[in-house]
Amino acid sequence: MPPATGEQNARTLTETIPAAVMASIAAHQDVEAVVEPNRRNRRVSYRELGALVSTSTRAMLAAGVQPGDRVAIWAPNSLGWIVAALGAHCAGAAIVPINTRFKGEEAAYVLSASKAVMLVTTVGFLGTDTVAMLREQPLPHLNRIVLLEGSDSATEGPEDIDVESWNRFVDGGERVSAAEATERQHSVRPTDASDVLFTSGTTGRPKGVIMTHGQTVRQFREWCEFAGLTAGDRYLIVNPFFHMFGYKAGWLASLLQGATILPVPVFDVPAVLSLVERERITVLPGAPTVYRSILDHPERTRFDLHTLRVAVTGAADIPVALIEEMRAELPFRSILTGYGLTEAGTCTGSRPGDDAETIATTAGQAMSGLEVVVADAKGQQVERGTKGELLVRGYSVMQGYLDDPAATAAAIDERGFLHTGDLATMDERGYVRIVGRLKDMLIVGGFNVYPAEVENALLAHDAIAQVAVIGVPDERMGEVAMAYVVAAPQQSVDAAAIIGWARDHLANYKVPRYVVAVAELPINASGKVIKDELRARAAADIA
Repeated sequence: MPPATGEQNARTLTETIPAAVMASIAAHQDVEAVVEPNRRNRRVSYRELGALVSTSTRAMLAAGVQPGDRVAIWAPNSLGWIVAALGAHCAGAAIVPINTRFKGEEAAYVLSASKAVMLVTTVGFLGTDTVAMLREQPLPHLNRIVLLEGSDSATEGPEDIDVESWNRFVDGGERVSAAEATERQHSVRPTDASDVLFTSGTTGRPKGVIMTHGQTVRQFREWCEFAGLTAGDRYLIVNPFFHMFGYKAGWLASLLQGATILPVPVFDVPAVLSLVERERITVLPGAPTVYRSILDHPERTRFDLHTLRVAVTGAADIPVALIEEMRAELPFRSILTGYGLTEAGTCTGSRPGDDAETIATTAGQAMSGLEVVVADAKGQQVERGTKGELLVRGYSVMQGYLDDPAATAAAIDERGFLHTGDLATMDERGYVRIVGRLKDMLIVGGFNVYPAEVENALLAHDAIAQVAVIGVPDERMGEVAMAYVVAAPQQSVDAAAIIGWARDHLANYKVPRYVVAVAELPINASGKVIKDELRARAAADIA
């Protein structure tokens, strides 16, 4: 697909998040903006959200937040998360979302690497005390910790860092006039950094990805068109706000369109089904496991789910049967899939009318305004159907990795193409199929083996619900495949039988030498399997 044509050429990077959101607030004053199921169904209109954001902005200014500063948010999905983020944006700061699963050392690394001056967090979520976890960590740039509403009392925080409640924080904003806050908001430019999202870190230290306001607003206006998200939709957000899927393709996309946000901090199937029925949910994106869990729930048919209209998912190994079941058993009128990464946002997507196999086994075509190619080791485009690295070029490619010009230069070549590190093929329609990671590719007796190809084949086995394939050393072959398998409901894993079945369906060098049954696969926030954890345990499992 060409970078942009016709009407799309007129779309430039001219908007900021504050300007776009405030325009939507003005246009949808009496519409529900946020409903918080876990806060006694607290309901906030767009008008009320605007007032909360103004208060948050004034508090940020009173606390000394300057244009170009970074404000970190380490908290579960909530109205408070959104208000804190928009207050920071309006103050000219970039936000730094932190994974709620992180421990103190991991969070401290992100805080230090980003030079965040403020942390907005919560104490008590899933029994964690984020403040206590940071007490012994080096935090040279952080000078304030603010606890969102609903936090338990915090224990003693890090030395020389103020810890205060959200109410006390916003009380400080009374020293700043609404006019000052508005002036600061209007000073934000489309070229200013809107956020620094750290890569999911399946290997090595995560890197901070810099995106601007203009990039973000344009791309997620495009995403709304792709997903069919419109004013009046009611969007149940189970994807975490610290991830692009929950933040940008979640609450921000909703606010751009005038939709209603229902943030869910913990995915619980009965609670979600009840919310769909009670709140007339129309949009429910999520990882494939979200839909699998809904389909498998024994009481699903007790709930009225008829309002569900849009499902958006994505993964390299979606079973075709899952899409077929979703179409047959759930009322979604639109089921879409796509491919994205922190460094470039959503790059490809399926199209309305695509069949189940296309939705499950491909990542769709290039999104509007982006150029996507499959290239060889020299960066030259390969023939259709040939495996190579997926490259992306266009307006949504990151500004670079924070304070890491060497890594930036390694990722973005002189032509402006981002090297994703993902192995892919592209068919004659321009549809992309992800077949693995460059670093994950195995060389078995001189033959290349792509884990995603083996995983997709194994998912056709009736006993297998999920699978992850890694390479392990082998004296004769150099390395061989090893499969970690989660059994399907009411099934058990017979390793020898699965290996025998694989021999009937795969070339011999692709067949896993070892199959290990596990209750669940280790995954990160974006739903990707953390294969380093599997590699770390492989030797013991083989023994």
